[in-house]
Amino acid sequence: MPPEFRPPERIGFIGLGQMGVPMAANLAKAAFGLAVADNNAAAVERFRAAHACEVPATLAALGKACKVVITMLPDGASVRGVMLGAGGVAAGMPAGSVLIDMSSSSPVGTRRLGEELAAMQIGLVDAPVSGGVSKARTGALSIMAGGNAHLIDRCRPILLAMGARIFATGPLGSGHAMKALNNYVSAAGLAAAVEAVLAGQRFGLDANVIVDVLNASTGRNNSTEAKFHQFILSRKFDSGFSMGLMVKDLRTALEVAHASGTPVPLGEACVETWSKAEDLLGKQTDHTGVAQYWEKLAGSELAGKKG
Repeated sequence: MPPEFRPPERIGFIGLGQMGVPMAANLAKAAFGLAVADNNAAAVERFRAAHACEVPATLAALGKACKVVITMLPDGASVRGVMLGAGGVAAGMPAGSVLIDMSSSSPVGTRRLGEELAAMQIGLVDAPVSGGVSKARTGALSIMAGGNAHLIDRCRPILLAMGARIFATGPLGSGHAMKALNNYVSAAGLAAAVEAVLAGQRFGLDANVIVDVLNASTGRNNSTEAKFHQFILSRKFDSGFSMGLMVKDLRTALEVAHASGTPVPLGEACVETWSKAEDLLGKQTDHTGVAQYWEKLAGSELAGKKG
């Protein structure tokens, strides 16, 4: 079996957004060499000022310099563009190299990309993450890895520099499918909690008490525990994950359901509601701002802590 990828192996990292920056920073802390790229030149310069890294002149040069390249981009179309577009990364990657796509991509598209890269003797692992910016900073992300089991094992030291738990989910595309389904459950739980808290408040309950009771009872979920007091009742709406990305993941979850012939009436309703919220509030609104959609429907605002 080929050896694992360990420090000081040079890793290519493409995508220095809110999640990508702390993830790449943790690779640097783990003593991996880094070659980075992003279409935002200012983001690249900020990262280079804070961490030892190379900035190759082209994507193909980045691919040539690294045996492993990680993408953390908005969607699968962006990943395909940087990999297989004109002057893309794959043009420079030698046989035996590996792409780790940590973006939230379409699992169907991931399987197609994997076939094309395999023809170039480049491996692909889909390894999306869960945990948000806070866990990206601490290296405590949950990582869902799909693909060849031996290839995942080779990449495990790289993944462990960014995540606390690595779940081998199955064949290529299964990681991206799992991420989309996870975000569907998350979005449905957030929507249900917003409706419940708003209804309770309008009935005369204190919103803070409602959330505290939910968190001590069977109605608790990630949104009641990690989003309501922190981002919704505080009116901060700045968790670091946008409405547009959540709606994209919800549509990907439907794609998975439709591809498997699974009826998902609740999923269809969830996508429709979140899409209406996106149309009203905008793609760049933080996803916790979805509460404002229900507030507008009800004509009243959720109240935070008093005094």
